[in-house]
Amino acid sequence: MISLKESIRVARPVEECFEYTADFRTTPEWDATAFKARKISEGPVGMGSQFIVRCKLPVGSIELLYTITEFEAPNMVTLQAESWLFSAVDTIYFTEEDGETRVDYHADFSYKMPFAALEGALKTGMLQMGKIALRGLKRALDDSNAPPKISSGSARADRLLWPGLAMFSKWGYRRGQKRWSPMSASLKGKTMIVTGASSGLGLATARELAGRGAELILVMRNPKRAEAVVSELKAETGNGAIRAELADLSIMADVDALADRLLRAGQPIDVLVNNAGALFNDWDTTSEGLEQSFALLLLSPWRLTRALHPLLKAAGQSRVVNVVSGGMYSQKLRVDRLEAIPENYAGATAYARCKRGLTVVTEEWAKSWEKDGIVVNAMHPGWADTPGVESALPAFHTLTRLILRTPEEGADTIVWLAAASEASSVSGKLFLDREPRTTHLLSKTREDDAEREKLMAFLEGFELETSIAA
Repeated sequence: MISLKESIRVARPVEECFEYTADFRTTPEWDATAFKARKISEGPVGMGSQFIVRCKLPVGSIELLYTITEFEAPNMVTLQAESWLFSAVDTIYFTEEDGETRVDYHADFSYKMPFAALEGALKTGMLQMGKIALRGLKRALDDSNAPPKISSGSARADRLLWPGLAMFSKWGYRRGQKRWSPMSASLKGKTMIVTGASSGLGLATARELAGRGAELILVMRNPKRAEAVVSELKAETGNGAIRAELADLSIMADVDALADRLLRAGQPIDVLVNNAGALFNDWDTTSEGLEQSFALLLLSPWRLTRALHPLLKAAGQSRVVNVVSGGMYSQKLRVDRLEAIPENYAGATAYARCKRGLTVVTEEWAKSWEKDGIVVNAMHPGWADTPGVESALPAFHTLTRLILRTPEEGADTIVWLAAASEASSVSGKLFLDREPRTTHLLSKTREDDAEREKLMAFLEGFELETSIAA
């Protein structure tokens, strides 16, 4: 048997250190040998929870099954690991000392035949890997990551266009993932709103934020689906601070009513994720007479976010995450074309134009709201395999299905912008895979300052017109 005993100290509460470490889905963030992990048991992390962790070792890639066999939050957790190569028992202790947390990591490894005969020769390497892993855990728990910046490879790909587009695929996600820093910030006590949370990116975002302890307000339009999502997330994560708000965000009366309810409640908002959206292949108007793409994709997030500004400001340091689309790279901001007309209507074009408009709004809000402590960023998820993509773009879905990202991969940067400590250090940027990226792949899509000013004036005026009409 090989035994490892290592200790680290971090300036974090015991509860936060325990919650991050006991959830072994985090192991790829701090253990250099682990590259993929997932939870395979149902319910919140606790006694009996199981995880599959894939690791790269000198003998090759192996898969370990971890089972929590002791769970005494927030002071101790024991996990039993099994693989074809070895068995292990990891016991981790968390102790508060002088305002810090001491983490004691004890691990016993037993190699299986015929490798047991080589245990002595393998001991030094195993102990060294253990020491490196504990240094990685300390780095993760210290949570002092550098501000985000674009890598030289991504910047070069953006300039060359086609490589930039290729990064929208699942391969782009996996490429970016190799450079990511750990994300250990606690979300306990943070109030977050996610719109369009019934499926796809919104549901994936809600699930991850719920698992990290955020108090969630999920905006959906279907009562039965809303009830099911809330019930599912509570059972899965053990987080009871999840509720739904019903609203059809393509209807401005619903947007206003939602904002009024939230303002009356008076709860400061730490994060607002404007995710609700749809691509409409047929031109139509809402019951209020607004072209539906414009209403849902641009006017709605504009109106909701502006209305909730007092609650965002009251949080002290808050964030707005606007979900846009890579399709906007094909369009130049033309304010007179934001409301699509029936003649020559193309749903993908209408969608892209509104997302271009929301990207510009993101940049303008970032400048004007900086003094209020509100960070505003946009993100695009790349090409993700969501129900919306499958139904609205069937040909594209069929053609690209082998390279599409999962909803969880597409939503990752939304979660990172909402949760990561370093994500609050920049504002007014467009992100893909946790990197700030160019907002224009083509020079011909660049708008001038006059068009930007026209957009903001148009939305301001439109808000006044619809308010008077109401």
